[in-house]
Amino acid sequence: MSSKILTGRQAHWAELLFEFHFSITYRPGCLAALPDAFSHWENVYPEKGEDFFSKNPMNHQKIIKQDEIQASKFFSVKVEAFSNFIESVQKALWQDSQYRSILQDLVKLTIKIQSVQHNVKRELEVSINRFKRHADKSIASPPVFNPGDMVWLSSKNIKSTRPTKKLSERWLGPFPILKQVSTHAYHLKLPSQWKSIHPVLHISLLEPVKTSTIPNRHQEPPPPIIIEEEEELEVSQILDSKLKRGKSWYLVE
Repeated sequence: MSSKILTGRQAHWAELLFEFHFSITYRPGCLAALPDAFSHWENVYPEKGEDFFSKNPMNHQKIIKQDEIQASKFFSVKVEAFSNFIESVQKALWQDSQYRSILQDLVKLTIKIQSVQHNVKRELEVSINRFKRHADKSIASPPVFNPGDMVWLSSKNIKSTRPTKKLSERWLGPFPILKQVSTHAYHLKLPSQWKSIHPVLHISLLEPVKTSTIPNRHQEPPPPIIIEEEEELEVSQILDSKLKRGKSWYLVE
């Protein structure tokens, strides 16, 4: 082996590969070639390690020392730190003091998150009230209904069986109010046939029933005709008809 000051990495590999009959030799580099390269010892092919050591009774550590191979002062630190890294992490995770510290930090973090959520919710409520106050300046105050009051229901969102929307009633009812759900929603008593319509409706879809003071202005519907102990209504005339799902539907008066 030629005399040369090796780096820490070269010293490490020299010590490791010595058992496998390798050596690190220095060869002057040239263009497009590596300056340092691994090479076999020439004409040395021992069948057993014992034969090799018997022929070369030299200690590899002495060889490294005699050839002035200087290991990096940080190399041993790196190897020791890496070898003990996993063990040190396991010990740190299972220490009682560390565990208590993590729990204390977790409690502090939870309290901080709850405080932030409370502050955000409060600021949102303030912002909503501010926008509502400015919006209500240009909007009339909604009417207040009491349980038992009769109201008309807008047919804007209700599908009708009429051929066109223009032929449908604009207002349906009147229906009684059962209770007030909020400042802008009321619970109505709707017919049992209207199962697809939710009984809680917004106040913008309701209109109070105004009774006329003029006598005989409001016409009561005719009483039903009782035939075979069943209530029936007499048809005045048929206004329209259509075929729907193989059945005939009639619009009567």
